[in-house]
Amino acid sequence: MRFLTGKPSYDLTYDDVFMAPRRSSVTSRLDVDMTSTDGLGLPLPLIVANMTAVAGRRMAETVARRGGIAIIPQDLPTDIVGNAIARVKAAPTVFDSAITIGLHATVGEALMLLPKRAHGVVVVVDHGKPVGTLTAAEAEGLDRFAQVHEAMSTDLTIVDVGATPTEVFDLLSARRHKAAIAVLDGRLVGLMTVKGALRAALYSPALDGDGNLRIGAAVGISGDVERRAESLLEAGADVLVMDTAHGHQERMISAVQRCRAAVNASGRNVPIVAGNVVTADGTADLIEAGADVVKVGVGPGAMCTTRMQTGVGRPQFSAVLECAEEARDSGRSIWADGGVRHPRDVALALAAGAGAVMIGSWFAGTHESPGELMYASDGRPYKESFGMASARAVRARTRTQSAFDRARASLFEEGISSSRMYLDPARPGVEDLLDFIVSGVRSSCTYAGARTLTEFHSQAIVGVQSASGYNEGRPLHSSW
Repeated sequence: MRFLTGKPSYDLTYDDVFMAPRRSSVTSRLDVDMTSTDGLGLPLPLIVANMTAVAGRRMAETVARRGGIAIIPQDLPTDIVGNAIARVKAAPTVFDSAITIGLHATVGEALMLLPKRAHGVVVVVDHGKPVGTLTAAEAEGLDRFAQVHEAMSTDLTIVDVGATPTEVFDLLSARRHKAAIAVLDGRLVGLMTVKGALRAALYSPALDGDGNLRIGAAVGISGDVERRAESLLEAGADVLVMDTAHGHQERMISAVQRCRAAVNASGRNVPIVAGNVVTADGTADLIEAGADVVKVGVGPGAMCTTRMQTGVGRPQFSAVLECAEEARDSGRSIWADGGVRHPRDVALALAAGAGAVMIGSWFAGTHESPGELMYASDGRPYKESFGMASARAVRARTRTQSAFDRARASLFEEGISSSRMYLDPARPGVEDLLDFIVSGVRSSCTYAGARTLTEFHSQAIVGVQSASGYNEGRPLHSSW
């Protein structure tokens, strides 16, 4: 990457910069290979942040099916994380996971389950075999205490699990059904909507060596690091993430070294990600300690109050640029963590040299995030989110300590404990946001004349703009 008019002497946020187009021979967005350059080789360079309100089992399998990976948070007990890993590994890799309910459940119970998935279909099963479906439209006006078998549609589109996305698309288009039900020996495997068929043809899933979906887990730097790492490795985690608000400290370096020893002893080639830092020195020290990827970002996240409380942090674009260069010199890479609110920000992070981009709060307001769907007084649906350094998160992380120690720890917070993340009516599911982001990044690559993300970083031309320059680029949804 090079600057259009020379590198400025001050640090920059994503809002401070823009990309200039250059002569390009790339004629289509689909000619761009989006494989991550962080050593993980993900089909999409997108990571779901290890935040309790963002990364759960549903999020993990949905994102992995489209090529990214989610990191299960460190606050959860190891056995619960192991169960989540097992369920993601058992999830279908092409068809979407179905919401299931029994014949004698009520319509009200079925409607309570619908917001768990963006596809909006409940599959009624009898001894593992699909016998009907129910959607919100079909339940409109029905008594909520009626049993599902009285309200369900039995006109099903059943396909074999080996059916291709094109075959499913054609069949659904001909039959005008919302979803096809995939079965193996008559038993439910998953489902696929028309839009899901298009996505399955466009995206490649992130798979492990056994052909199962990939998933990561956070270790943390307190407590028995080795035991936690060993348990997660045994459970099948594909990447281990170690992070804290201040990643450039002796305790983190020691924890990374111990985690590296546990990984080496396991015989598994599992990457270790460590952070968070914002300087070349911090990057170099974590790599020397054993990190394969360094997580970059202090204070840019929507739930983080670190900069306002402490004055510590750094504008994210400059942090990514410097840390990526240092990591590249050592044959390693970085994840840009935080501060992305638009597809342009993801593109700029990749242009600056990030191997992948981590997204948190942006994904919190989706059907797939772990929180319950709630409604504001104006009827707008939202999910509750909170920062991982907030008092709320600290209470969860210190649950094994005494009441006094927990209360004392909660006094020192650097994050928001409760925030409403509204679902975008146009993009209520995480896959909708993935489409939005990937479309933008692919287009950015064509403007730079790049067919891979490695080429994108080497060929991107970035300029510096004023606040009015940034505002000029914002679309207007109504006339001025």
